[in-house]
Amino acid sequence: MADFILNAPKGANKKKFIVGRGSSSGNGTTAGKGNKGQQSRSGGKTYVGFEGGQMPLYRRIAHRGFSNYPFKKEYSIINVCFLESNFESGETVDKASLLAKNLIDSDKVSVKILGNGELTKKLTVNVDKVSASAKAKIEKAGGSVVSSSESK
Repeated sequence: MADFILNAPKGANKKKFIVGRGSSSGNGTTAGKGNKGQQSRSGGKTYVGFEGGQMPLYRRIAHRGFSNYPFKKEYSIINVCFLESNFESGETVDKASLLAKNLIDSDKVSVKILGNGELTKKLTVNVDKVSASAKAKIEKAGGSVVSSSESK
């Protein structure tokens, strides 16, 4: 069996580049920073968005108005047709039962029942919101809506 010697590939190990050590070193005098100006000085850095003294873009553009984005409330939508196909007559529809039947992803989401489809089963619905048309269909089928805020 031959002995293998591990060697670094050519060019992998380079000598540290030292600047500012006299003109004969090839990188003396200005140390590769060119002549004069902000970039040649020590501490010569600028902040993000600096445009050479011109008014920066983030200050030129007006920031006005109000955004409701951080405060918006999202609902997991369930239509009446899903209640018809997934629940038996007499059952209670709440977050726990919807989660058990994989109609919602988490019990932390708010649930809203909408009136798309038909309902023939008597169900007790206890969720965050129920639309007016869904409430009418649930009550027409003999069911009831418990402690939910009615919405449009």
